[in-house]
Amino acid sequence: MVLLLLILIPLLTGILSFALKGDGVKTLALISSMATLAVSGYVSGANFTAPLAYNHDWIPAIGTSISLIADGMSSMLCLLTGIVVMVVMIANSNKETPNAGPFYGFMLLAQAGLMGVFLASDALLFYVFWELALIPVYFLCSSWGDEKRIAVTFKFFIYTFLGSLMMLAGLIFLVMQMPEGHISYAWTDIVATGKSLAPGVQQWLFWLFFIAFAIKMPIFPFHTWQPDAYEQSPTPVTIILSALMVKMGLFAVLRWLLPVLPAGVAYWSDTVIVLSVIGIVYASLIAIVQTDIKRLIAYSSIAHMGLMSAVAFTHSSVGMHGIMVQMFNHGINITGMWLIVSMIENRWGTRDMGKLGGMATSAPQMAIALVIISLANIALPLTNGFVGEFMLFNGLFRADTTGHIVVMVVAGLGVILGAVYTLNMVQKAAYGEVTKMVISKDLSVNEYAGLAIIISLVIFLGVYPKPLLDLTADIASAIVK
Repeated sequence: MVLLLLILIPLLTGILSFALKGDGVKTLALISSMATLAVSGYVSGANFTAPLAYNHDWIPAIGTSISLIADGMSSMLCLLTGIVVMVVMIANSNKETPNAGPFYGFMLLAQAGLMGVFLASDALLFYVFWELALIPVYFLCSSWGDEKRIAVTFKFFIYTFLGSLMMLAGLIFLVMQMPEGHISYAWTDIVATGKSLAPGVQQWLFWLFFIAFAIKMPIFPFHTWQPDAYEQSPTPVTIILSALMVKMGLFAVLRWLLPVLPAGVAYWSDTVIVLSVIGIVYASLIAIVQTDIKRLIAYSSIAHMGLMSAVAFTHSSVGMHGIMVQMFNHGINITGMWLIVSMIENRWGTRDMGKLGGMATSAPQMAIALVIISLANIALPLTNGFVGEFMLFNGLFRADTTGHIVVMVVAGLGVILGAVYTLNMVQKAAYGEVTKMVISKDLSVNEYAGLAIIISLVIFLGVYPKPLLDLTADIASAIVK
């Protein structure tokens, strides 16, 4: 029953938010996010003993049920979702938002959808939550985004909706292959059916699922919606997209693709790894020439997700464990980066690095936060980004794929290029010449609180990553086996 709370708390408070206005809706959203985080923390703690599960009949006639499970990966991603949404609510609490009721309502509905995606062990339920997470984000982007929001949101919706339809077609095909009289969307039955298919069938069926998941991550060449959507969306929505929704795609690969279609995965692994590595280098090179901080961070996210995607298809145990760790750490770090970008834009009125400078003089606390989070983003040792990235490259090195050493070296260029564009951004924003634009204050109380949570996790998990490693160790090994 406790797993249902992770979905019901944001779902019900999100619906209630539509009827509220002003500070009341902000308070409700903050309380809801804190309650959801508390439950996700309990679920993660309980997972060290045994995974929690919940099952109840839903539509028996078509073999689907409300089936939820919180293993190490699911509980870790639910915890990440709880932390990120709460930090967003804290950081946004002193900002005026037009039509605040619907805005926070959609934000909480998106959280409910994300929780459902990470917990569902029934394929049809998984699909329902996959769509539930998408629809609120569509309205958030189209109603509260920047001036080009309509065209950008339409592109984002078409990409993701077509991918979702492909996945649904794949699920229906799998169910049709089950013995006559037996219809089930349960994870165990889907896995058994997928494995029993002929290798040739698995090879074409692979793409119905992979394209849907690759669009969400996004992986080259399915990434073109992402930079524009990140740039045009309001910062709280951008955080949800880049810290959480991209993890939906990677999570789906690990939960619903690798175990279900092993022959298809084996056949196409080298292709996916090559596409992912191309994406790492391509996105990193594009990021270097960006002048808009938001677009720079958007391309850096493509590079980070490309590395995780490549390792997911290497059949490496240490690499798989690294993915689990890095999904969490990337979500924390990218949230911190977007918060800083929002603060810069609110104070200077621009995201153009050519017009910024002197933050260390006029806003020293903000500059310190930018430096710490940026160093974590490039995986400096003793920050949380280092442990997962080290394990990812270890996984590439140990991979049984063709040319794995070359793949590792080329992927390593992303680390070097990442340091170049990230440190260049820090130099221009924090330590360049002081601009004529003057800000009236450094961090406000709520901004300080939000960044303090992020930086505490950056340092704690960089120095002592054992809790996160222990939480995800068993499920990482199980996926590889």
